[in-house]
Amino acid sequence: MRIQPAKMMSTLPTQFFSTLVAKVNKVIAQGHDVINLGQGNPDMPTPPHIVEELQAQAANPLHHKYPPFQGRIELKRAVAHWYKQEFDVDLDPEEEVAILFGSKTGLVEICQVLMDPGDVALVPDPGYPDYWSGVSVVGGRMVMMPLLAENKFLPDYTKLKQEDLDRAKLMFLNYPNNPTAVTAPYEFYQETIEFAKKNEIVVCSDFAYGAISFDGKKPVSFMQLPGAKEVGVEFYTLSKTYNMAGWRVGAMVGNRELVRLINEIQDHYFVSLFGAVQMAAARAMTDSQDCVRDLVGIYEGRRNRFFSELDRIGWQATPSQGSFFAWLPVPKPYTSTELSDLLIEKAHVVVAPGVGFGPSGEGYVRVGLLTNEDRLGEAVERINKLGIFTKS
Repeated sequence: MRIQPAKMMSTLPTQFFSTLVAKVNKVIAQGHDVINLGQGNPDMPTPPHIVEELQAQAANPLHHKYPPFQGRIELKRAVAHWYKQEFDVDLDPEEEVAILFGSKTGLVEICQVLMDPGDVALVPDPGYPDYWSGVSVVGGRMVMMPLLAENKFLPDYTKLKQEDLDRAKLMFLNYPNNPTAVTAPYEFYQETIEFAKKNEIVVCSDFAYGAISFDGKKPVSFMQLPGAKEVGVEFYTLSKTYNMAGWRVGAMVGNRELVRLINEIQDHYFVSLFGAVQMAAARAMTDSQDCVRDLVGIYEGRRNRFFSELDRIGWQATPSQGSFFAWLPVPKPYTSTELSDLLIEKAHVVVAPGVGFGPSGEGYVRVGLLTNEDRLGEAVERINKLGIFTKS
């Protein structure tokens, strides 16, 4: 019997980073000590009080049954509590919060509930590749919004063609940004809301790194803006804030009709998350946030050490404003892939080539600050020995 896949399967974007992983595994297999800074996977454990809550809740027979289809009210209230405490945003837990299997799932689902084949999604370039996946699954078309250094890595809405705006159903934004590591100002979101209203485009704010910013500055949540709920939603995940990437817990908040639609499609996919995981997540969001402040302090220390070491060897780059990434310009005459390959093969240091995040990512590499400060310093020293940079 010949298996004939659906046509949609052939339209899915190529997984660029699987190629990178294969290169890394080859070098590791050769016995080399590899410093892997190409990943986006938190390297520290989930705080103990959250793990203990999961262990206690797992013993409760209540959670061995199917949970409520649309998630436990305790977790929805916890999400609303967190938004109020951190950003002074009021949310109705029942109608303005949807529980997700990690925010990645919701980013695909929002395309499914809004887009028909041929509809347009406005996508940041460079940006998180799973935006592409969601658009591809529904047969939509992406229109890239270049994020350029001269515009502080914010999209310029005046550069978009009206014919594309007429077909656009939604737009993805992501600040603090992966991969450029910048934050967005309040005024940018004001402009975004006006733009969205004028063109009837749903704003999808990916706030995955919303707890991680530096130099005493708090990132802006899209939900803080008057009118945000009218035009869009925000996706949040516990993966980065609490080192819970493997737990797969996220939420979408904001516009009531969009929350209803996400809940409706998830009714056909899932019976929500394991109840014990939901209760542990609720504990994470409502208990003391000292663990988050400690985590951000660790990332800021890593950032400071890393950029200090870069400056020492002559690699000029702008320090990260948020997230746990660094976005570094590629020296001539290399492309981002060529530099990435060189660093893997000669220095045994892994970075992610910027082109993997979109055409406008060419000319940069992304570094994950996901190992200790001394290891980051060692990575820079290995690069220094290649003689690519000259300290002026």
